[in-house]
Amino acid sequence: MIEIPSGTITFGTQLPVQSQSSLYAAPWEKDASPADLLEIAKAADRSGYFYVAVCDHIVIPRDKADAMGLWWQDCLTTLGWLAAATTNVNLLSHVYVLSYRHPLVAAKGFETLDHLSGGRAIAGIGAGHVEAEFDTLGVSFADRGALLDRDLAAFADALENTYIDDMGSLPRPAQSPRPPIWIGGSSNPAIRRAARNDGWLPQGPATQEGIDRLRIEREKAGKAEKPMAIGHVVIPYIYVGTPKSERRQPCISGSPEQVAEAVLATAPAAVNQFQVKFDTDSAAEYAEQVEAFGTQVGPLLAR
Repeated sequence: MIEIPSGTITFGTQLPVQSQSSLYAAPWEKDASPADLLEIAKAADRSGYFYVAVCDHIVIPRDKADAMGLWWQDCLTTLGWLAAATTNVNLLSHVYVLSYRHPLVAAKGFETLDHLSGGRAIAGIGAGHVEAEFDTLGVSFADRGALLDRDLAAFADALENTYIDDMGSLPRPAQSPRPPIWIGGSSNPAIRRAARNDGWLPQGPATQEGIDRLRIEREKAGKAEKPMAIGHVVIPYIYVGTPKSERRQPCISGSPEQVAEAVLATAPAAVNQFQVKFDTDSAAEYAEQVEAFGTQVGPLLAR
């Protein structure tokens, strides 16, 4: 199973283009091509990123379209396409709404992704938040937490075992006993779920309060001594060097040493996985920034 070795700091990125909410998408993303997305992922692959991540929405209600946009590529289809063009970087769903699918259907997708990618799948799982999306798919929004708790157990069981009762599935994942399950969200129930699994993807920056709760829940689950990925979304965006034009928003910029110091300063000490994004004026510049961070800043991320 993919793990972050003790004492190691890793970094990953949620890719642009594949989701285009007006809350964060840059103007250039509207006209970006699949080739642009691929070049950004390949830049991460060759420059030391622990993962690239793809979001998950199926349909967006009209009253949320202005803010969220309608462009949300299918999560596993996109990750599978990226797998074929990359070699080293892990492939994270950030985050996959498990309750939209039967857990055996979801497990089949991740099993196949892990098999085809040579063991690079990470199942980032979340409860979801758009009530109308649940309604359209015939899933109870009010019961989403209970449904996720139920389905997570079946999902993990199917990832780990060839047979569930008398029903079997091949191919098996390349990872043993299964791909890791990282839980997204910063609510108390999300942290409880994360503590019982392999990683935590907070909704935004990690807080010391959240990490303290996570530790308590890990102890209750008897997992305090086991490795765990503890994530942190770096805010604001990053620009390695001096920006070529005025930024759309404040960003961390400067020399690699300055950027590394600022990134580390944003997070509690227990964090071992930083998620970074970049503010650029084009897809080509984005790929350049991905590579600059990976090759120049990444090696400096040490406590």
